[in-house]
Amino acid sequence: MIRTVTNLDAKNIVKIYNHYIENTTVTFEEKCITTAEMNKRIQKVINLHLPWLVIEEEGVLLGYAYATPWKERSAYRFSVEASVYMSSKAQGKGLGSKLYQALFVELKKLPIHSILGGITLPNPASIALHEKLGMHKVAHFHQIGRKFDQWLDTAYWQIIFDK
Repeated sequence: MIRTVTNLDAKNIVKIYNHYIENTTVTFEEKCITTAEMNKRIQKVINLHLPWLVIEEEGVLLGYAYATPWKERSAYRFSVEASVYMSSKAQGKGLGSKLYQALFVELKKLPIHSILGGITLPNPASIALHEKLGMHKVAHFHQIGRKFDQWLDTAYWQIIFDK
């Protein structure tokens, strides 16, 4: 089931996200976050009237996806950055695709013209997910971040909604 996030989901979202912080270069955050911090992040997205969705099966939260403003300047108000994170238990089952598609459906209801998705490279699974949804690579930043004693590239994929 895919539904809108609630503050009660923050604890489980933190478990998923902190795994990525501690074990992967998917996120450039390097210190685990608390449930209180995640609640602040969720509330910020909700206050901006942007979607934050979760997917669960039999009451177990398996992943989440949300959108944030691309940049703060007012001319960017029609562009968002989308993110999706899945529990290791849910990977490879197509649930991330369903969740990301649901996020895009919600974004199409808003005055959003452009969605961007940032990917730390290499990440073939994330690239495949973004391209499955019609996104195209538009930027590549070389050695833009450093985590686990290695320089990392990021790239951005984008889709534009015709309205």
